[in-house]
Amino acid sequence: MVRDRILIDTSIWIAYFKASNPAIVELVENIMTVAEICVPRVVLAELTQGARTEQEVFAIGEFVGAFTILDQKDETWDKTGKLSFQMKRKGISISLVDCYIAVIANENQCKLLTLDKHFKEIKRFIKIELFE
Repeated sequence: MVRDRILIDTSIWIAYFKASNPAIVELVENIMTVAEICVPRVVLAELTQGARTEQEVFAIGEFVGAFTILDQKDETWDKTGKLSFQMKRKGISISLVDCYIAVIANENQCKLLTLDKHFKEIKRFIKIELFE
């Protein structure tokens, strides 16, 4: 049986670690039992950047070993720039990091779990499946 690959975005991890939304905590814990959890290195960088203590930085480092870490391919940044360019030509300005996350999800056939609504806009320009 092939397990789904789920790319969990920074917004979900923040809600999970803060335990601010019990539904998110339950969802992530359920997904961990049935799917392959994938995390791009840029999400790890965002989490580390937002850490408030050395303990949080340590916890993020420990967390890395539990999941599949996604790295870029040779053409990832080129695709990211082109995606951002296409969107800006249509008057849609999305952060380069979020365009990168969409490209990584596409390249690795991952469903994307996020709280960020703008990924619905990105989906109009690149084939990604949002986990709902």
